[in-house]
Amino acid sequence: MKPVLIIRTGRAPDSIRARHGDFPHWFRLGANLSPERVRIIDVEAGETLPAASEVAGALITGSAAMITERAPWSERTAGWIRDAMDLELPMFGVCYGHQLMSHALGGRVDYLPGGREIGTLPIKLLDAAKQDPLAADLPSEFRAHTTHEQSVLEVPKGAAVLASSERDPHHLLRYGANAVSVQFHPEFNADVMRAYIHRKRDAMDREGFDPHHTFRQVAATPLARRLMRQFSRHHGLAKG
Repeated sequence: MKPVLIIRTGRAPDSIRARHGDFPHWFRLGANLSPERVRIIDVEAGETLPAASEVAGALITGSAAMITERAPWSERTAGWIRDAMDLELPMFGVCYGHQLMSHALGGRVDYLPGGREIGTLPIKLLDAAKQDPLAADLPSEFRAHTTHEQSVLEVPKGAAVLASSERDPHHLLRYGANAVSVQFHPEFNADVMRAYIHRKRDAMDREGFDPHHTFRQVAATPLARRLMRQFSRHHGLAKG
């Protein structure tokens, strides 16, 4: 059986990682993957990705890096994504992974106008989601955890925009039959979201955001998490 890749594009901050774990663990749980099925490749550390034909699917994590830095490891991964799209490999990108997929396929990524988006926020489905195999069962609005400074400002040609927030119109994109990405974080739980807000509180103060209000608004996001699990199940990647 082919492995499922978790493409690691970064790692959680030390303080969060020590208490809550790190991206690969959160992704494995969120997608309901068996440990023996998962293969983790740390592209930020220079590890080489296997050929897309050798894996059953790929989940692409978040990162503290910025797409606009055009780091060599990131651009190499973008090339891999293009090859994987040619094979119609199931792919699910999150945050940096979402931006990287869009960048790889011809979209434009840069800083989100108005500054960072952070906290548990309402995400609204768009009309295009009504016929989507993953999004169609979601309600018209659901909550999701967010923390990002950059965003997809222009989507790739042919991509379908399925959901948005008040400030980011491109929170959920579909690029083809088997490839989707989300700007929000379905792999986060409420404790992880609170930890990110606590860590960013000084920057939020400087930027005119209220970290205390944002902290109080944190809540569980089971529907956002379900989207990742449904992707895994839909493509035969999940256990059981």
